[in-house]
Amino acid sequence: MPDDSDGWRDSGLFAVVAVAWGLNYLFVRVGLDSFLPLWLAALRSGVGAIGVLAFVTCSRGWGPLDRRDVRDALLIGVPNTAIFFGLWFVAAVSVPPGQAAVLVYTFPLWVTLLSAILLRTAPSGLQILAVAGGFVGVVFVSQPWLTGGAGLAPLPVLELLGGALSWGVGTIAFKRRFPGLKVAAANGLQLVGGAATLFGVSLLAEGPHLPPVTGPEIGIVLWLGIVGTALAYSIWFRLLDRRSASTLSGYTFLVPVVALTASTVFLGERVDPIQALGVAFVLLALYGNARGARDSSRAAPA
Repeated sequence: MPDDSDGWRDSGLFAVVAVAWGLNYLFVRVGLDSFLPLWLAALRSGVGAIGVLAFVTCSRGWGPLDRRDVRDALLIGVPNTAIFFGLWFVAAVSVPPGQAAVLVYTFPLWVTLLSAILLRTAPSGLQILAVAGGFVGVVFVSQPWLTGGAGLAPLPVLELLGGALSWGVGTIAFKRRFPGLKVAAANGLQLVGGAATLFGVSLLAEGPHLPPVTGPEIGIVLWLGIVGTALAYSIWFRLLDRRSASTLSGYTFLVPVVALTASTVFLGERVDPIQALGVAFVLLALYGNARGARDSSRAAPA
């Protein structure tokens, strides 16, 4: 994180986000043994929305939101939550958790591209190189040249990349639209918009579905909703209000590291040498992207 008086605090907060989001991939994969994908995504976002709104209400953090703010926050929830969660959870049925995390966390590379377009932030040479290297890594992870099911299926890979792009769109839109005191409440409302969309799509695509009510399934939903969404998203958007989108997003390379490590230890996930090279490419790209963004921000005043 950036070197300033708040750096250590923000680094600690981001570590909480990285661990929570990294472990989400394991909980999603285990949860899909009992839940349909879109219903699990809807439950995650719904429980997360309740958690965030309860926190905002108890802390009197609603801020000066007007009707237009409420409308825009609900709409931002469509790309930022509904499309992102929906595509990820559907793809997670057939992609191992660690590899899914690597593909989703190309998201910072999309943020860099979108920041250049929407925020008119010129990427540095290192960032351009990082973006190119990151997508080379995606090719190595997915190995589209393999036949007979040896590589990752093309459709889930595209779904995960589409989810990453959608999250990037939502992140940039949120950063532009909701600064300062509006962040916490807008975060809760965007989760409401995303959850409402997912519940509607779930009914249409998967039909009525009665989720299991046993202890393990309840624990999975509570982790994904409270820890992996309400807590982590609240910290994320608070940090996003204080930091550059490209710089902060670049440090999310820690999330796939957590996901890969945990999936290897607990689920026995393995990657072949070419996929391992692809993972290294993506992680180096995310670090390079963050370094390039930081160097650009330091050079800007001159």
